[in-house]
Amino acid sequence: MPRSFAAKAIVPPAIAVTGFVIVCCILLYSVIKTDMLNDAIQHETNLADTIVKSARYAMLKDDRETLRNIIDNVGQQKGVEHARIFNKKGVIMFSAHTEDIGKLLDKKEAGCVACHSGPVPLTSMGRMDQARRFINEKGRHVIAITVPVYNEPECFNASCHVHSPNQKVLGTLDIGLSEAPLQKTLNVMQGRMVVFCLMVLLLTVGGVSALLRRNVLLPVRELADYVTAVKRGDLSRKAPAYRDEVGELARAYQELAHQLKERRESPDQATPDEPAGNQRDRS
Repeated sequence: MPRSFAAKAIVPPAIAVTGFVIVCCILLYSVIKTDMLNDAIQHETNLADTIVKSARYAMLKDDRETLRNIIDNVGQQKGVEHARIFNKKGVIMFSAHTEDIGKLLDKKEAGCVACHSGPVPLTSMGRMDQARRFINEKGRHVIAITVPVYNEPECFNASCHVHSPNQKVLGTLDIGLSEAPLQKTLNVMQGRMVVFCLMVLLLTVGGVSALLRRNVLLPVRELADYVTAVKRGDLSRKAPAYRDEVGELARAYQELAHQLKERRESPDQATPDEPAGNQRDRS
């Protein structure tokens, strides 16, 4: 524990300000990270909806070649880890990775368990519930969106009429984007927040220390020097002149010092608490 008055006046506020700034920065980073992740999921959900709408005409015409080209072009975009469409049974029908075509997905995978957790598969989910985060087989962090392709009237009324009107979901589009750009942005923001936190600490602690030194420490130091001088017998020294409690304490001590000086110069004078008659009796 600090023993000096200066250390006791500066160290606790510095520790309190440091803790407050660190906690605020951690909370702010957490909120910003959540907002950025939600924005990334929203962007990917909009991208998946755009792909589904773009591929709708090819689906209505049963144009598999066009649909395959759409998925291939999407999969070749920078940051896209996978893009695929699988049917209701979980068989991958179209994929940007040709080696995955024809594979049967496990219902316990991250993209399937949300809908297949119960005895009856879900046919609709909220936008944020469609997202999942995982590490793929290449060790990369991925944000994936699973969007169902619904059997709308123009689908079961099409000329091919492959699907029954009772079938609500025809298949699912699954697209995964790399988290690397998001993590890079978060790392840059984290570094800048650390620098900002250090700047705030330096400025705050430095400012508080300067104000304490000017308004508290220097007056107390002068008062302590004055009291020490009076204690040593230097009664001619003037008390520090301040208009606060330190000044009042200095003036009170100065008055006591003057009274002490007068008593030393007039030893026969009666003290304020002693009656004059008692002084005459002693003489």
